[in-house]
Amino acid sequence: MPAPAFRNIALIAHVDHGKTTLVDAMLRATGVFAAHEAPVDRVLDSNDQERERGITILAKAASVNWQGTRINLVDTPGHADFGGEVERALTLVDGVLLLVDAAEGPMPQTRYVLSKALTLGLPAVVVINKVDRPDARLDAVADEVYQLFFDLDAEDHHIEFPIVSTVAREGRALHGVGIPAEAADLAPLLDTIVDTIPAPSGDPAAPLQALVTNLDASDYLGRLAIGRVVAGTMRRGTQVALCHSNEEEPPLRRRLTQLMEFTGLGRAEVDQCVAGDLFVVAGFPEVEIGDTIADADYPVPLARLEVDEPVLRMTFGVNTSPLAGREGKYLTSRQIRDRLEREVLGNVSIRIGPTASPEMIEVAGRGELQLSVLIEAMRREGYELQVSRPEVIIREMAGSPHEPVERAVVDVPDEYVGTVTQTVAPRKGKVTDLRPGESGRTIVTLEAPARGLLGFRTLLVTATRGTALVHQHHAGWMPWAGELPHRTGGAIVADRIGRTTAFALDNLQKRGELFVGPGTEIYEGMIIGEASRPENMIVNATKGKQLTNIRTHSSDEAIKLKPHRDLTLETGIEWIAADELVEVTPGAVRVRKRLLSESERKRAKQR
Repeated sequence: MPAPAFRNIALIAHVDHGKTTLVDAMLRATGVFAAHEAPVDRVLDSNDQERERGITILAKAASVNWQGTRINLVDTPGHADFGGEVERALTLVDGVLLLVDAAEGPMPQTRYVLSKALTLGLPAVVVINKVDRPDARLDAVADEVYQLFFDLDAEDHHIEFPIVSTVAREGRALHGVGIPAEAADLAPLLDTIVDTIPAPSGDPAAPLQALVTNLDASDYLGRLAIGRVVAGTMRRGTQVALCHSNEEEPPLRRRLTQLMEFTGLGRAEVDQCVAGDLFVVAGFPEVEIGDTIADADYPVPLARLEVDEPVLRMTFGVNTSPLAGREGKYLTSRQIRDRLEREVLGNVSIRIGPTASPEMIEVAGRGELQLSVLIEAMRREGYELQVSRPEVIIREMAGSPHEPVERAVVDVPDEYVGTVTQTVAPRKGKVTDLRPGESGRTIVTLEAPARGLLGFRTLLVTATRGTALVHQHHAGWMPWAGELPHRTGGAIVADRIGRTTAFALDNLQKRGELFVGPGTEIYEGMIIGEASRPENMIVNATKGKQLTNIRTHSSDEAIKLKPHRDLTLETGIEWIAADELVEVTPGAVRVRKRLLSESERKRAKQR
């Protein structure tokens, strides 16, 4: 039987090493963009937050044709927080394109995604990207990639990988290690993919088995199931069985009315998809990730997808502030729960669970970034909610509590290496590696309890004047490390509803750092700043200047307010304490006490 004329390949790399840019170049090189179309940079980063943050959040697929062979490309995220997306994407493919920056070399996420690929036995094509950088270290980086494969105990046949050097931004490639000629194109890379990545295996004549790895939605077709045909042939118009996670339930039997495959950046209807091909199916509103679409006469389910467990959790609840309901469309706990249940259907690394209050829902995920992306998405969709500070998930191991460990790799200018070590020391972290880099920068690798690194990124970026690059990922478990320091100052808490005045804020700015400017609407229990001392301050921020007929030069000077600190969603979540919440609405992010009234807080403290 001739091998299918298509290849399935995932692009994996550390953050910002050029995966999405390389996909753009491959789409241009193979004529996916028609002559009359203006090519769009980072075309697969179609989500608003992806384009704003400059990162890939969701794994996506596209398809190109190269000399008679269709190449299905799956672009994956680089952040460890979205590792669930990477793991799902790898179940779709037969090989990986491992991108490594020609100056930075293999980084923490490079190791993480490569280890997942090697666990599944996927062969790799190594692409050294950005070879035109003035600080590129081509031969040294190639050696570091080989060393990484050795460190991960790769099989001999996996270590015999081809290397292609590229300038993805300009669509140039070269076999081996070097700088492509000015007139070069991506043919060396595309040829290497076709020659190195094996054609999909699987018997097209066997009974149908297809694994659903992702979900999408269409206004016209409803829920769409995306996945890969593992065995057999999926034909439009035939009867198939949907095998659910609950093995006690009989499989659902339906006629396959809508069948599509990836073509270019879009999808096209087809009559059949054979073993190894990627598919998009409509007509199964009950489908979930990990389900199997099987032969109606022989419904044998495949093993379900397994991904790493969440390590952080926080609570999402109904917004109960006095300003609630002014901006959002979705305000009730049922609406918030329904939205989170939809998220869980399409995101295998998020978990939700009940809490002691029916108004609050526990949400667990891989990291701060993943959870803040979810909250930001809900805010933009018109939801109002309030969320707690993230807590780590504790595991009982060998009879004692263990907490997750994070490994952080910090790339900083040499003069800030001391700042990094001083910042992590009180958080019970330790430096495990110190590597002088290029152009006056140093790579510092450190390990610390995950809760010790909450807010670490923001603190370090501020301390290094925006020059630090921080990458974190899960690195196992350790015995509970005891209490850790949080913030140094107490909260400046408003004692009444109203609008802030410049006169009141002028007096308060001497006693701490403010989060609001003049004319801001506030309420009792809302936090308007951080005090310079550890104790909370209860203040009247709406007080105006008394109008008298007595004038003195000093009191009549113009009020000069320092710029206030704008709390974003991420910085708010990191800053709050256990008895505080972040209020999130479509138009604002505020921080507040859980109990708004000072008398309630006093009674709770006495209890």
